[in-house]
Amino acid sequence: EWILVWCCCCLAACQQVGFIVLKKSNLLENHFDLFFLEDRNAVKSVWANGIVPYEISPNLGRQAEIQEAFRMISGFTCIRFIPHTDELHYISIKDASVINCLKCPCQPVYFAQSCTTGNLAHELIHALGLYHEHTRNDRDEYISINWSSVIPSKKRNFKVKNGDTLNQPYDYDSIMHYGPSFFSADGNPTIVTHKKAQKIGQRIRLSPLDIKKLNILYKWSDYFY
Repeated sequence: EWILVWCCCCLAACQQVGFIVLKKSNLLENHFDLFFLEDRNAVKSVWANGIVPYEISPNLGRQAEIQEAFRMISGFTCIRFIPHTDELHYISIKDASVINCLKCPCQPVYFAQSCTTGNLAHELIHALGLYHEHTRNDRDEYISINWSSVIPSKKRNFKVKNGDTLNQPYDYDSIMHYGPSFFSADGNPTIVTHKKAQKIGQRIRLSPLDIKKLNILYKWSDYFY
């Protein structure tokens, strides 16, 4: 089985969304989600045996950073990324400056020059099947959404999703959590944590719970938790 998830990581110095122009400082936080019409979340199918074939566009540099994003995930989980040969389903990592509609079984993962390794890992984890943490059905116990500050066209990205939490606690530290000002229309926070001064939105590493959830999702019997 496999997952069909569009993954994109893009940045422009100034991008107009509807009638709202986002400042560069805001884009630096939001760029990897800007171009999605719908929020990306976990889906019902997973990659068979945790093996994800991939190809990388020959005109895309930053090969070392792409491999590091793979290692951020595979170094702590049962997920393995392997070069694509003749597999029907695979991910295709492409230059974000050339986005087009592809009619193929691959999942495009767009990687911009301004993206970080953590941004790419975030998008790869979407393709593996994990939700955005802030859309969990129990999120209102941990965060509040400042709806008046959310860009109108992006409010759907903050709606609660009825997905499987894998019986794990809410994770402020998840690499899948939005930051406090993602998609802010006025510079004010869009997400307020109920725990005072709690940081959210890091893209440096997978949290322990990110690792645990991936291993549960892919039923890794060798993972002790």
